[in-house]
Amino acid sequence: MSHYVMSGVLVAAVCCCVQAATWAQAERDVKMAALLEAGAEPVTVVCFGDSVTGIYYHTGSRRAYSDMLAIALGRVYPESRLRVINAGISGHTTADGLARMENDVLSHKPHLVTVMFGLNDMLRVPLAEFDRNLTTIISRCRAIGAEVILCTPNSVCETERRPIAKLEEYVAAVRAVAEREKTPLVDCYAAFEAVRAANPVEWTLLMSEFIHPNMNGHKLVAECIAEAIAGRPVSLAGAGPLAPAIPRTLSLLSQGKPVKVFAMPPYDGIIGPALQAVAPSAQIEVTTWEVAGLSLAGLEESAKAVREMGMDLIVVAVPAEVPVRPTQDNLFSYSWILSWALSFEAYGWDCIAIPPSTAQVDLSAAERDRDMLARRLIRAQDVGTIEREPGDTRDAAALVTEWVQNQAAEAMK
Repeated sequence: MSHYVMSGVLVAAVCCCVQAATWAQAERDVKMAALLEAGAEPVTVVCFGDSVTGIYYHTGSRRAYSDMLAIALGRVYPESRLRVINAGISGHTTADGLARMENDVLSHKPHLVTVMFGLNDMLRVPLAEFDRNLTTIISRCRAIGAEVILCTPNSVCETERRPIAKLEEYVAAVRAVAEREKTPLVDCYAAFEAVRAANPVEWTLLMSEFIHPNMNGHKLVAECIAEAIAGRPVSLAGAGPLAPAIPRTLSLLSQGKPVKVFAMPPYDGIIGPALQAVAPSAQIEVTTWEVAGLSLAGLEESAKAVREMGMDLIVVAVPAEVPVRPTQDNLFSYSWILSWALSFEAYGWDCIAIPPSTAQVDLSAAERDRDMLARRLIRAQDVGTIEREPGDTRDAAALVTEWVQNQAAEAMK
């Protein structure tokens, strides 16, 4: 049984997630684990799917569950020589996947292919064709000697386009194909639903919005897949955001190029001098993201303009006085502020998000609750953050300057 740790609560989320018995049914599956254990030769895994698999805004535009799977397997098999390739593309169905399978999957000569489709198929691909497509994907992978793990998609919020009853038909089809083809199944849908049944708020904190999991959700997927491979629970606890968190900004500074920043107060007046502390001659152009008087919904609406602004660095800092409550609409609104501040696809620009306590040492009890929730939402989106450590009473400018200096030092490693 796997467990996923959220807010200090141990949730038995994956007891029904990994249908891993089939891993013991074929010698080739044991060989896969043995290759990782021995570390004598490189092992390639391709994660094949749609936008949930791909690297997009909902997980910080830099990583997805494929990257977390590499970390998880590295913890189990520290001697392994592992390469995990992300072959997820937004909007794709199994039909689209088959059309690009040679270039995006088979050409890498993978030892293992994980397959997760369904959220777009349910809109455009009839159920019988979905079944056939999955079967063909398995057959083509096996034809080159690759193992296959089928994954059900994550659960979603009920919408007109994606009614849960219809999604469950496609989930059932994935399960049926796995059983018929004797293919290992990672039941991500069941894992997410186990969390929702235990605590709907915690399920919401796995999601970036109605459809896409955030990095918390991607860690859960990666833990499930890793357990299916290793045959034992794997934890991604402590796996924080990538460092440095602002690679584009640091690269521009190192090249002597100007840096364009869009920042919420008070960081519109702090971030420029902090960047110049590591690059004194840098040209920093800061535009203020006006937030005064805006509600959370108003901030979400204002964030929709960010992607068209051509900035190099975005600084999100929702003020302490803006209510952030543990309701689905409220949590998704905060997540959308972060998501709109992120590049749709990988590595468009840098984004950092800062909780209220970094600027304010003394918060009211209500503001402390909002601050704690903000920290969880920021971490779930897998973006860099500047947090005040307990007992540190320095002003925000000192904290930001130190953080930027640490990021620059990290980039030099």
